[in-house]
Amino acid sequence: MNLRAVIFDLNGTVLSDEQIYGFAFKRVLLSLGVKVDSDHPHTSGIGVAENWLQLIKKYNIKTQKTVDELSVITQQQYFSQMDEVELKDGFIEFADMLRESGLKIALATSNTWDITEKVLSKFDLLEYFDVITTKEEVHRNKPDPEIFFLTAEKLMIEPSECLVFEDSEKGIVAAKEAGMKVIGMTNGRNSKKMLKKADRIIEDFFEVTPTLLEQ
Repeated sequence: MNLRAVIFDLNGTVLSDEQIYGFAFKRVLLSLGVKVDSDHPHTSGIGVAENWLQLIKKYNIKTQKTVDELSVITQQQYFSQMDEVELKDGFIEFADMLRESGLKIALATSNTWDITEKVLSKFDLLEYFDVITTKEEVHRNKPDPEIFFLTAEKLMIEPSECLVFEDSEKGIVAAKEAGMKVIGMTNGRNSKKMLKKADRIIEDFFEVTPTLLEQ
């Protein structure tokens, strides 16, 4: 593999925040009268609006609120807990290493641009990415590979020259469908079984060495 770029997912990969999103979805579901036992009732990697389309069908939810309105409320719940969101261990050090090595760095997220910009600004991460692709730029979200094809195109790099970091099964499938190598990132809410289609599985970015990248 001639590695020229590294593409990151955002939520659950760059950020340790899947639990925060889980609680946000759970709170909104409870407000709609839906009793849920899980602290992670949503599907990682597909986006907030897409999750509400699934959840409304799954629980046969009757509400006057639109999917867009439910999405806004969920994002508001998420931001009310922003102080609890942290960067994944070792991300800054790894990103610095990538920049020093001359590799391109990109972000491909199923989240919206306004949410992405706010989060990245909070952690002063905007400067780290050569390219950022959000859900507004594609017609089909993960597990469709469109977002990864578009990101590679914006980088002006072949998909086969990209390495992806993902924490969700949907994201891994999308990246593999795009012809990219994938490293799965555990986040406390997923399992190695869910990440089994990845080429390698890690717990944090401190595990990623130059030797691993060469391999």
